[in-house]
Amino acid sequence: MTREQIFQVIRGHLADELEVDPDTISEATRFKEDLEADSLDLYTLVQELEDSYGMRISDERASQIRTVGQAVEFVLSVSGGGAQTSASASSARDAE
Repeated sequence: MTREQIFQVIRGHLADELEVDPDTISEATRFKEDLEADSLDLYTLVQELEDSYGMRISDERASQIRTVGQAVEFVLSVSGGGAQTSASASSARDAE
């Protein structure tokens, strides 16, 4: 997935979870200050990222991710730029 695709997935999840307009979310958007996300919201986002991209995020690392852009950057760094969502991976398997 590209940076933009990862951003769109994260933005969509945040918009649904926090019930905000996705157009108000940019890479500079801060989770706590701008979206008023609490610790449960952030935990849910971490779980979503772990499930979607098949990775684990340590509590220490998760606490350092404060903006949407940092979350996108983290996914890119652990996936080597080739992240696949669960749905994409399932579709690829089904096509085989």
